[in-house]
Amino acid sequence: MNQKQALFVDDDRFLLDMYALKFARAGYIVQTADSGTIALKLLEEGYDPDAIMVDIAMPGMDGFEFVENIRRAKLSERAAVMMLTNQTTTADVARAKALGVDSFMFKATLIPSEVLSMVEQILLARPRTKA
Repeated sequence: MNQKQALFVDDDRFLLDMYALKFARAGYIVQTADSGTIALKLLEEGYDPDAIMVDIAMPGMDGFEFVENIRRAKLSERAAVMMLTNQTTTADVARAKALGVDSFMFKATLIPSEVLSMVEQILLARPRTKA
Protein backbone atom coordinates (compact mmCIF):
# COMPACT_ATOMS: atom_id res chain seq x y z
CA MET A 1 0.00 0.00 0.00
CA ASN A 2 1.39 3.41 -0.98
CA GLN A 3 1.39 6.06 1.71
CA LYS A 4 -0.19 9.34 0.71
CA GLN A 5 2.12 12.33 0.53
CA ALA A 6 1.25 15.90 1.42
CA LEU A 7 3.09 19.17 0.84
CA PHE A 8 2.28 22.20 3.00
CA VAL A 9 3.46 25.61 1.82
CA ASP A 10 3.15 28.43 4.35
CA ASP A 11 5.49 31.03 5.82
CA ASP A 12 4.15 30.35 9.34
CA ARG A 13 6.43 27.68 10.85
CA PHE A 14 4.02 27.01 13.74
CA LEU A 15 1.21 26.15 11.32
CA LEU A 16 3.51 24.05 9.17
CA ASP A 17 4.58 22.03 12.20
CA MET A 18 1.00 21.66 13.44
CA TYR A 19 -0.33 20.38 10.11
CA ALA A 20 2.71 18.17 9.54
CA LEU A 21 2.15 16.48 12.89
CA LYS A 22 -1.58 15.99 12.31
CA PHE A 23 -1.13 14.54 8.83
CA ALA A 24 1.86 12.37 9.83
CA ARG A 25 -0.22 10.86 12.64
CA ALA A 26 -2.85 10.04 10.02
CA GLY A 27 -0.27 8.11 8.00
CA TYR A 28 0.86 10.72 5.50
CA ILE A 29 4.44 11.35 4.48
CA VAL A 30 4.61 15.11 4.94
CA GLN A 31 6.92 17.67 3.39
CA THR A 32 6.81 21.35 4.33
CA ALA A 33 8.14 24.48 2.69
CA ASP A 34 8.10 27.95 4.21
CA SER A 35 8.02 29.67 0.83
CA GLY A 36 6.64 29.15 -2.64
CA THR A 37 10.19 29.24 -4.00
CA ILE A 38 11.31 26.33 -1.81
CA ALA A 39 8.16 24.34 -2.62
CA LEU A 40 8.60 24.93 -6.34
CA LYS A 41 12.20 23.69 -6.12
CA LEU A 42 11.02 20.49 -4.37
CA LEU A 43 8.55 19.81 -7.18
CA GLU A 44 11.10 20.64 -9.88
CA GLU A 45 13.44 18.10 -8.27
CA GLY A 46 10.81 15.39 -8.69
CA TYR A 47 8.80 15.42 -5.45
CA ASP A 48 5.27 14.40 -6.45
CA PRO A 49 2.79 14.65 -3.55
CA ASP A 50 -0.83 13.56 -3.62
CA ALA A 51 -1.99 16.80 -2.01
CA ILE A 52 -0.58 20.32 -1.93
CA MET A 53 -1.93 22.82 0.60
CA VAL A 54 -0.71 26.36 -0.02
CA ASP A 55 -1.21 29.70 1.73
CA ILE A 56 -1.75 32.78 -0.42
CA ALA A 57 -0.01 35.50 1.61
CA MET A 58 3.70 34.74 1.70
CA PRO A 59 6.71 36.96 1.11
CA GLY A 60 8.37 36.62 -2.28
CA MET A 61 6.34 34.16 -4.34
CA ASP A 62 2.76 34.15 -3.08
CA GLY A 63 0.45 31.14 -3.27
CA PHE A 64 -1.15 32.24 -6.52
CA GLU A 65 2.22 32.62 -8.20
CA PHE A 66 3.25 29.22 -6.85
CA VAL A 67 0.16 27.54 -8.36
CA GLU A 68 0.63 29.45 -11.63
CA ASN A 69 4.22 28.21 -11.80
CA ILE A 70 3.37 24.57 -11.14
CA ARG A 71 0.55 24.70 -13.70
CA ARG A 72 2.79 26.32 -16.33
CA ALA A 73 5.63 23.83 -15.70
CA LYS A 74 3.19 20.89 -15.52
CA LEU A 75 4.50 19.82 -12.09
CA SER A 76 2.50 17.44 -9.89
CA GLU A 77 -0.35 17.54 -12.35
CA ARG A 78 -2.27 14.80 -10.58
CA ALA A 79 -1.94 16.33 -7.12
CA ALA A 80 -4.97 17.86 -5.47
CA VAL A 81 -4.10 21.53 -4.92
CA MET A 82 -5.85 23.37 -2.12
CA MET A 83 -5.58 26.93 -0.87
CA LEU A 84 -5.35 26.90 2.93
CA THR A 85 -5.37 30.58 3.75
CA ASN A 86 -6.86 33.49 5.64
CA GLN A 87 -7.22 35.49 2.40
CA THR A 88 -10.89 35.07 1.52
CA THR A 89 -11.97 37.96 -0.65
CA THR A 90 -14.27 37.20 -3.54
CA ALA A 91 -11.39 38.07 -5.88
CA ASP A 92 -9.10 35.58 -4.10
CA VAL A 93 -11.65 32.78 -4.39
CA ALA A 94 -12.28 33.62 -8.06
CA ARG A 95 -8.56 33.66 -8.86
CA ALA A 96 -8.06 30.30 -7.13
CA LYS A 97 -10.98 28.83 -9.06
CA ALA A 98 -9.52 30.15 -12.32
CA LEU A 99 -6.26 28.36 -11.44
CA GLY A 100 -8.18 25.12 -11.01
CA VAL A 101 -7.57 24.56 -7.30
CA ASP A 102 -9.55 21.73 -5.75
CA SER A 103 -10.59 23.58 -2.61
CA PHE A 104 -10.33 26.94 -0.91
CA MET A 105 -10.12 26.55 2.89
CA PHE A 106 -10.27 29.40 5.40
CA LYS A 107 -7.69 28.29 7.97
CA ALA A 108 -8.85 30.64 10.77
CA THR A 109 -12.14 28.74 11.01
CA LEU A 110 -10.77 25.20 10.69
CA ILE A 111 -8.94 22.96 13.13
CA PRO A 112 -6.31 20.56 11.77
CA SER A 113 -8.62 17.53 12.02
CA GLU A 114 -11.18 19.33 9.83
CA VAL A 115 -8.50 20.17 7.26
CA LEU A 116 -7.39 16.52 7.30
CA SER A 117 -10.98 15.38 6.78
CA MET A 118 -11.48 17.79 3.88
CA VAL A 119 -8.24 16.69 2.22
CA GLU A 120 -9.21 13.03 2.65
CA GLN A 121 -12.59 13.70 1.00
CA ILE A 122 -10.96 15.50 -1.92
CA LEU A 123 -8.42 12.71 -2.43
CA LEU A 124 -11.14 10.05 -2.31
CA ALA A 125 -13.11 11.95 -4.94
CA ARG A 126 -10.16 12.12 -7.30
CA PRO A 127 -8.10 8.93 -7.10
CA ARG A 128 -4.76 9.00 -8.81
CA THR A 129 -2.04 6.53 -9.55
CA LYS A 130 1.64 7.30 -9.53
CA ALA A 131 3.41 6.99 -12.85
